[in-house]
Amino acid sequence: MIIRLFIFSLLFFVSSSFSVQEETIFMANSGSIHFKSDAPLELIEASSDKLKGAIDVLKKTFAFSMEMSSFEGFNSPLQRIHFNENYLESKVFPKATFTGKIIENVDLLEPGEYTVRAKGKLTIHGVTQERIIKSKIKVEGEKLYVQSSFRVLLKEHDIDIPKIVFQKIAEEIQVDIKAEFSKRTAAAKGKKTKAKD
Repeated sequence: MIIRLFIFSLLFFVSSSFSVQEETIFMANSGSIHFKSDAPLELIEASSDKLKGAIDVLKKTFAFSMEMSSFEGFNSPLQRIHFNENYLESKVFPKATFTGKIIENVDLLEPGEYTVRAKGKLTIHGVTQERIIKSKIKVEGEKLYVQSSFRVLLKEHDIDIPKIVFQKIAEEIQVDIKAEFSKRTAAAKGKKTKAKD
């Protein structure tokens, strides 16, 4: 009887541990990214609401992904074509990604506002750079709200600007991100399992 009770307790503990671990994964419900190129002769801005992401608040790990062709709001349709075909080569390098770990030892299950440093690998145009990006995270109920602003040097990602338009495109691009995360639901877990099958 004692042995059975011990085994039952152990199984319950293991099962509970896995449940807690699963509940620490937050998925992006909605995410937007905006960039601005402020060059001497032209201001170029575009946005996308197709930012995807996940944060494991227990392991302090994260992963973000962005479809480069989803940006809209350029000054003209031709400008968008140049962005995708000539500079970012979106058909060859369709996604930008940022994966890594949060440096600070903060409890992101505890309500509050936190300023953290996200250290990881930023891949744009097929070129990966190590970056540390400061971010603000607000924990409210079962949601996380993430905001971040940083700059990207085009030359660090082998994005060449022809001399003829050098005064129209900035060498350094301002990027602003906003995203809302919720705990991964049982339905989402089921879909993931079916996708694997």
